[in-house]
Amino acid sequence: MARRIGYARVSTDDQDLSLQRSALNQDGCAIVFEDKRSGTKRIGRVQLELALKVLVRGDTLVVTRLDRLGRSLRDLANIAHEIDEAGAHLRVLEQSVDTATSAGRAFFGMLAVFAQFETDVRRDRQAEGIARAKKAGIYTGGKPRIDRSAVLARLGSGDGPAAVARALGVSRMSIYRIIEETGSTKASQR
Repeated sequence: MARRIGYARVSTDDQDLSLQRSALNQDGCAIVFEDKRSGTKRIGRVQLELALKVLVRGDTLVVTRLDRLGRSLRDLANIAHEIDEAGAHLRVLEQSVDTATSAGRAFFGMLAVFAQFETDVRRDRQAEGIARAKKAGIYTGGKPRIDRSAVLARLGSGDGPAAVARALGVSRMSIYRIIEETGSTKASQR
C-alpha cells in the first residue's frame, strides 16, 4: 500500500520544525523524518538518508518546500534519482510539485536549477559583503577558536602537545599547527 513519508528540515538547532511537521501530517504523512542541519550539503543529514532508505514502490516522499530537501542542483538531482530508483515519487507542497506526473518532473527540474542559483547568489553576496567590510576595516575574520597565548604558555611551561590539547579541549592537530606557525622549537622537540 502506498505511503506518504514526510521529511522536514531546518538549518540550526534553535529553529522550529512545528510548521513543517503540521503541514506534512495534514497532508497524510504516516511518518515524518526530521533533520536540524544545513541543506547546503547532504553529509550528516541522517534522517534524510533514513527517509530515502524506507521508500518502496508507490510511496511518496513529501516536503513542504524544495529547499528543505536540498539547495544544490547535484544533491537534488541525486535525491530525485534515488526516489525514482525506489519506484517512489516526490511531492513538494508549497510549490505544487508531484513527480508522479511528467509536468511535475519538469517543474522539479526547473526548481532545482533555481535552488542552486539562489545558493550561488547568496554565496556571492556574502563574499562581496565580507570584501567591503574588510576594505572598511570592519571585518577582520572569524573569532579565533583557540587561545594561542594559552597554548604557547602551556607549551613553554613544559606541557606536551597532547596534554595542551586535552587541557584546552582542542585537537592535537590544532596545537601542532600553532607550533609550526610560531616555530616553537621547545614544544616540537617533545
